[in-house]
Amino acid sequence: MKPMAERAGISINVPCQGAGIPTTAPDYQNMAKPKVAVVGAGLIGLSTAVCILESVSDCSVSVIADIFTPNTTSDVAAGMLIPHIYPDTPVHQQKQWFKETFDYLSVICNSSEASEAGIHLVSGWQIFKTIPDEKPPFWSDVVLGYRSMTEKEMKKFPQHKCGQAFTTLKCDCPSYLLWLEKRLKEKGGQVHARKIEDLWELHNNYDIIVNCSGIGSRKLVGDLEIYPIRGQVLKVQAPWVTHFIRDGDGLAYIYPGMHNVTLGGTRQKGNWKLTPDPSTTKNIFSRCCALEPSLQTAQDIKVRVGLRPFRSAVRLQKEILVRGSEKLLVVHNYGHGSGGFSVHQGTAQEATQLVKECMAALEMSRHKAKL
Repeated sequence: MKPMAERAGISINVPCQGAGIPTTAPDYQNMAKPKVAVVGAGLIGLSTAVCILESVSDCSVSVIADIFTPNTTSDVAAGMLIPHIYPDTPVHQQKQWFKETFDYLSVICNSSEASEAGIHLVSGWQIFKTIPDEKPPFWSDVVLGYRSMTEKEMKKFPQHKCGQAFTTLKCDCPSYLLWLEKRLKEKGGQVHARKIEDLWELHNNYDIIVNCSGIGSRKLVGDLEIYPIRGQVLKVQAPWVTHFIRDGDGLAYIYPGMHNVTLGGTRQKGNWKLTPDPSTTKNIFSRCCALEPSLQTAQDIKVRVGLRPFRSAVRLQKEILVRGSEKLLVVHNYGHGSGGFSVHQGTAQEATQLVKECMAALEMSRHKAKL
């Protein structure tokens, strides 16, 4: 599969200061091979690491984390490409990220690697008990075949007033994470199991640090704007369910995948509890059966819990950490909340552009040091 073309990013960046950014492209061939460490091995960390390796021909990339698939927050996610709104991120930027992600995954979906990567198309309905303010949604021309539901279709959901029908992409999350890790290693990337308590631990061995630590950024970099939104879901065997159904409020959804059907969900702000709650399981199953009564006979019900790393805006920016006379170049890419799968490739490309700018600053700094 050919890598998607890199887009010209929208500038929301905190520019690297001190070293300066040259106006010409850096000469990577004649500079020491830049060493990049990506902290975090969930969806955001792996996709960003792969994007860097696909975009920069001569650099080394290592993914460092203490938790890997199948135990990441990303493994719990349903993986549906239906955008979630970030209140403090411009809508046009959210749409750009979503489109880049949709286009990237469409290429995989139309390739021989689709099954291994866990990427497939799924059609269905998003339904509403009250008429939504935004008509149509900003992403309506990115998904396939978007239209308003017919009166006949709405008869299936008598408690709802209107709905949207469309086809979108779905990632079977554990498969996709394994595929990304495989692709990382094929491109020469490395993976290290290690818990990072302080980004400065990496200063002596790496030139640029990419922070994709999700909810861990609250402690790792002291970001108190990020907090968990607890999600509990059920994974069930119901192979006859082939269409997705999502209540517009997001509190009930049915997402068929390659290996099981995901039923959800919950949005419990500030709840750090990772153990399943039996009453919540019962409520989820009841709500989903109200939408699709045939689920009453679903088998092999498994309960999973994840903590979505929520911020009002994805943190996607450069930062220079200073300690005495030492500097540490950092690119942050975290805080995707419930919408990580919908925008992950778009934010990975944005983060990659910031890494390139840091590399250019690094080359300029080294050049000045030789003068």
